[in-house]
Amino acid sequence: MIFKKGELFNGPGGLSLGAKEAGFIHPETKEVWGIEHLWSNDYDATACDTYRLNICRNQDDSSVHCGPVEDLPIGDKSVLGEIDCFAFGFPCNDYSLVGEKQGLDGTYGPLYSYGVKVLKEYQPKFFVAENVGGLQSANEGQAFIQILTELENCGYELTPHLYKFEEYGIPQARHRIIIVGIRNDYVKEGVKYHIPKPLSESGVKYKSSKEAIEDPPITEEAYNHEMPKHTDRVKEMLSYIPPGCNAWYPGIPEHLQLKVKGARLSSIYKRLDPSKPAYTVTGSGGGGTHMYHWEEPRALTNRERARLQTFPDEFQFVGSKEAVRKQIGMAVPPDGAKIVFEAILKTFAGISYEFVKPEPKLQLQNLRDKQLIKFKDISSSEKQAAFTFAGV
Repeated sequence: MIFKKGELFNGPGGLSLGAKEAGFIHPETKEVWGIEHLWSNDYDATACDTYRLNICRNQDDSSVHCGPVEDLPIGDKSVLGEIDCFAFGFPCNDYSLVGEKQGLDGTYGPLYSYGVKVLKEYQPKFFVAENVGGLQSANEGQAFIQILTELENCGYELTPHLYKFEEYGIPQARHRIIIVGIRNDYVKEGVKYHIPKPLSESGVKYKSSKEAIEDPPITEEAYNHEMPKHTDRVKEMLSYIPPGCNAWYPGIPEHLQLKVKGARLSSIYKRLDPSKPAYTVTGSGGGGTHMYHWEEPRALTNRERARLQTFPDEFQFVGSKEAVRKQIGMAVPPDGAKIVFEAILKTFAGISYEFVKPEPKLQLQNLRDKQLIKFKDISSSEKQAAFTFAGV
């Protein structure tokens, strides 16, 4: 069975590549199970070019609609055809721990509502939504409850979970909330999604940043592998920073120390620890935020960052160095996406797989149960009991 996929906020194609590679042949029926791209949207022109080149294999493919999601004719099936599944990594800027965490009050926060609109109009068999871990605490937790409620009201059983991708063999400590929704009529037929068991629980060691970058070696002619340039001062400062440490390392001579007031971000000129997964690859930031090699006095190349994100070397990013950096940092690791989509396909195909329980604190019913009860809504007897207990 082949599921046709629609996608919003497609970025360079991390989710789609994972979905594309999740297919398999059923061991008993020999039926092919997989996911195919049908249409997608993103406002970033270079990301759309990258997506067309690698996912569609055609730079002129009209199924990738580049422009504001507000202008997308959602529901017009002569333009955006019928789909079986849906994916959307809605913009995370307003939920990120790195940003100001404005949640639903920010510019990007409300964009999830276009995903809700797709679900209402198309009623796909399942969907996958992705966002940063900070989503659960934006707007004092109310944003997450609102988003989950709206998704559930579209007619889906939800399984939200905080995936720690390093536990699944991704060479990077990247923690993301992924919400899988299965349409209720399939749930009634016994289609129940489970969280795939992390490899780390089976004794598999974490994949290190050094292993990801050096095995196999990256060839000089590899795409997006231009070496960064640094001043002599930066190179000298980096020479004093040990692996796993940053610009605040006490062994840096005073004349090379940064004169920065206020917050000291831990990622500033931070070198990778070659024996561990990398810290989170990001898509923006000024000087000192480009991730730094554990040994050589330089920042990583975009191809090295792409390796940490599990993009294959043949995946070519389109755009300037900074545009490519943004695409890589904002993407979902394809190998992580593949694990989720493969589990969904196995769920529908009736193939068992090892799983763990979803994180209880992210489940909608538990979140509702923990909502603060306004004092005025408490009965008189309960109020009195509270005062008595407090010794009032």
